Amino acid sequence: MTLTEYWRARAMRVSVFVVLLAIPLAGQSGGTKVGEWPTYGGDLASTRYSPLDRIDASNFKTLEMAWRFKTENLGPKPEFQLQSTPLMVGGLLYFTAGSRRTAVAVDAATGELKWMHALDEGARGAAAPRQLSGRGLSYWSDGNDGRILYVTPGYHLVALDAKTGRRIADFGTDGIVDLKLEMEQEMDPIKGEVGLHAAPVVAKNVIIIGAAHREGGAPKSKANQKGYVRGYDVRSGKRLWIFKTIPGPGEFGHETWEHGSWSYSGNTGVWAQMSVDEELGLVYMPVELPTGDYYGGHRPGTSLFSESLVAVDIQTGRRKWHFQLTHHGIWDFDIPCAPILADLTVEGKRIKAVAQPTKQGWVYVFDRATGQPVWPIEERAVEQGDVPGEWYSPTQPFVTKPPAFDRQGVTTNDLIDFTPELRAEAVKLVSRYKLGPLFTPPVVSKWEGPLGTLMLPNVTGGANWPGGSLDPETNTLYIFSNTNVSALGLIPPKGEESDMAFVRGQAPDPAKPDASGGGSAVLNVQGLPLIKPPYGRITALDLNKGELVWQIAHGETADNIKNHALLKEMNLPRTGRPGRIGVLTTKTLVIAGEGGFVTTPSGRGAMLRAYNKATGEEAGAVYMPAPQTGSPMTYLLNGEQYITVSVSGPGFPGELIAYKLGT
Repeated sequence: MTLTEYWRARAMRVSVFVVLLAIPLAGQSGGTKVGEWPTYGGDLASTRYSPLDRIDASNFKTLEMAWRFKTENLGPKPEFQLQSTPLMVGGLLYFTAGSRRTAVAVDAATGELKWMHALDEGARGAAAPRQLSGRGLSYWSDGNDGRILYVTPGYHLVALDAKTGRRIADFGTDGIVDLKLEMEQEMDPIKGEVGLHAAPVVAKNVIIIGAAHREGGAPKSKANQKGYVRGYDVRSGKRLWIFKTIPGPGEFGHETWEHGSWSYSGNTGVWAQMSVDEELGLVYMPVELPTGDYYGGHRPGTSLFSESLVAVDIQTGRRKWHFQLTHHGIWDFDIPCAPILADLTVEGKRIKAVAQPTKQGWVYVFDRATGQPVWPIEERAVEQGDVPGEWYSPTQPFVTKPPAFDRQGVTTNDLIDFTPELRAEAVKLVSRYKLGPLFTPPVVSKWEGPLGTLMLPNVTGGANWPGGSLDPETNTLYIFSNTNVSALGLIPPKGEESDMAFVRGQAPDPAKPDASGGGSAVLNVQGLPLIKPPYGRITALDLNKGELVWQIAHGETADNIKNHALLKEMNLPRTGRPGRIGVLTTKTLVIAGEGGFVTTPSGRGAMLRAYNKATGEEAGAVYMPAPQTGSPMTYLLNGEQYITVSVSGPGFPGELIAYKLGT
């Protein structure tokens, strides 16, 4: 770089920083200043926001691929589910990719590989409950020493030199901390069922590590590993603290685990991303269910800290406050994504807030210092079920503001109505199921009916792990959600499948007694979704007022709907498409890719779309060769703005694609 180029680049960084000074930082540390993206959520507040504006509504449609990084050779087999969001620091892009979860550094301008690091964990990796590339990694620096930190499928924490990719010799043991140790429970080093997809969170020289377990509605046992959260020293790898999400005797909340269920129950981990307010010194942890997503008879009681947002001291791990979003969950309402920190103005009062999106379609908003709800969250009576042995909470918390960002509960008014014939068929199909509002309990599945309880949003949400994005200039939160139903039926496990009294499944047809029962019914009408569109949507919520700003269908109508024999002659509005879609907010735009393959003018693939963030009006779209499967991010380098997105899908191994404006 010449001296002239150096001062031009320095002036550019200063101008960007001046713009950022006018933006409330909401407890952020560093954030996306000088055009970088230093943490998974852009900043420790998880806003997924950047003030960059070189790409805007006038030129978004002219974006071109700057480079693409293919991942199929990172690991023993290709990966078709790339969920990684990269970081950009100092001109390098860092991310995880491939079926062995390789840490990768590439040149942010060209995509050229600079270094990579992978562990072959053998039997331990093969037995891991959370495999493949995961969702990302973390960066830490003290101004001199820069480190990359990530968690492997086999649950090792690895520290690498950010410049070279070499392991930090004095961190843990040769750069590795075994996370199955110091967990204060018995743990098989190979088969212990705990792992993590999320990126670690690093703040105040502390690495915070959550825990995830095997997915599925039919656990092998009511007993499982416990998903405790821990803090580690970023320099040495020494464990600093542990927070027990299932409290033991003498610990706060222990009495909520009745009949000794705390002793054997597991899960209750934090598999989602966490957020940090460095000024308050607090980590915000979204906690999942205990063992048994749909049957809780083996764990009677409200079961703190399951399905709770918990704030703990970052230096000690001590609980500051908590709020349980679902009591004794039996709907798989894991809190799936990062809490978002926002500095709100509510009726003239400034509030340091934390907003938690959820699968059930609500955003729960609290004072992040005290845990007090910003708007009332009301305990209301809910229906009590009749599953043998189950324990039911008489009430559940109901959010009053902001409004739900997706439909909740199922009635016949939600059913498909493209034609009278399709609606009649849908009505006949749901007559075999139990319908009701949110928190209608699961039922024991019976072939003569009901087969199950229909649940909307379904078991994956609503919102899921990509979460939302916050514009700190307006305190508008943007979030993608799926609109689909699940059937919650329970059946006794077969043989030695599980020691649970019930697992999720559907009663078999008496004429085919050996035909299955594990899983759920196909809920469609002649290949069409059971319910009305949109099936994927983006919602804008004003968090200062607790009000809806706009809502749009996101994603072009899928081929199977557009080309359906019964609908070909109909002029259908855009129906949106489901997926696990993260959104990115910039100075003027909300940006998100589509889920699922579709026929586009450029061939089979999907589109990356931009919307006017004030109105929801589409501002442009560019072609992607595969659907979005990881959340987009943006950065500035050498005067050019880039947008990256991870794409993959059936038959298409994961790629990270970078776009910039055409020349």
